[in-house]
This record gives sequence, C-alpha cells and structure tokens, in this order.
Amino acid sequence: MKKYFAECLGTFVLTFLGCGTAMFLGCADTAGVVGTAIAFGLSVVAMAYTIGGISGCHINPAITFGVALSGRMSWKDACGYWVGQIIGGIIAGALLLALTKVVTPEFAGAQGMAGLGTNGVANAGGVWGALLVEFIATFLFVLVVLGTTDEKLGAGKPAGLAIGLTLILIHLVCINLTGTSVNPARSIGPALFAGGDALKNVWVFIVAPLAGGALSALVWKCLAGCCKKCEK
Repeated sequence: MKKYFAECLGTFVLTFLGCGTAMFLGCADTAGVVGTAIAFGLSVVAMAYTIGGISGCHINPAITFGVALSGRMSWKDACGYWVGQIIGGIIAGALLLALTKVVTPEFAGAQGMAGLGTNGVANAGGVWGALLVEFIATFLFVLVVLGTTDEKLGAGKPAGLAIGLTLILIHLVCINLTGTSVNPARSIGPALFAGGDALKNVWVFIVAPLAGGALSALVWKCLAGCCKKCEK
C-alpha cells in the first residue's frame, strides 16, 4: 500500500509544481515556456530520488503501462499505481483551483490561471494533431524511462536525472502545441476543475500517452532482446 501512496504523493508534486509554474509564469513567452519545462523536469528528478526506492517513481500512468507491458510489474500493482496517480493529480488540481481564489482577479486573468495548466488541442491543429504530438512525445519519454531503468542495461542511480532532463526537452518542444501532457494523471486532475474544452478533450491526453507508452514497451523489448543476444 505504501508504494501506491508514494505514487499518489509523487504525482501530486509533479502536477502541483509543474502546472502551478505554468499558471503563475504563463507560457506566452520564452521565459514562461522554459521555466515551466524546467519545473516539470525538476519535479521528476526530486521525486525520483525521494520515492524511487519505494515505488520506482512512475508518477505517470503511461510509464506504469509501459512497465507492466514489459513484464516488470504485476497488473494488480499497475492498477494500484493508476489509482494513486489519478488521485494525486486530482488533489493537485483542487489545490491549484484554490490558488486562483487567493490572487487578484486581474493577475489571474493576465496569467491565464483559469486554465490550471491544462492541455489543449487547438495549437496542434486539432484533435488528430494533438494525438500525434502526444503519442510521439510519450513514446520517446517512456522509452528513455524503460531504457535507463533496465535492470541490466540501465543507467543505475543517474536514471532519475536522465528522465527529468528528457521531460524538460519534451516540454520545450511540445508546450506551445499541446501544453505537453505525456501523463494522463497530470492532465485529468486540472481538467476536472477547469472544465470546458480542457475536460472535453482530456481523452486525447489519456489515449495518446497510453498508446505511446505501449509502443515504447514493444520497442525496448526488441532493443533489449537484441543486446542480450549480442552479449551471448
């Protein structure tokens, strides 16, 4: 049970700090985009070295899906992780909404805080464009996760840093397209409280990341299998 709670806590931290940074900095200029990307990446690094020894620090249903498909965890645990992650995202979304109530209406309006750091499809050309962006981005991200954390071929303790830096890079590319999800729990929580188009299109940020995570599991299985055959 403690690993499920760890996933809840880790996802809360990621969503609260990442989306919170997007809210207060805004993503209308380069500084806001870079700051938000760094916030998400550093949140992952911090949690990787905090709860990594307890749960592995997935804090992302797409990662959990990829790990389960790779045979590294049971589906029972995967379901427990998903529940914890989604609850963590929802709690973060609720607190982000509460933050909008303690700032002046003028500041909240200027920063676009009503969106609570949610994702969108418009800048990616609509639903299909957003699906493609999120699918590719999640595939790359989860592939890095699976590779760096592989028991035999992975990076060991530096894996958390590599994963966090990768998330920064992905945000730099995708923020102006979809707001960058690559994480269903991070999208579900804020969308529930922002409502509107964010909630209407949240399915995109569930389906695409899970599909990307599934493909990364398949690709890494092939890569790892080839490496092990070469060693023999």
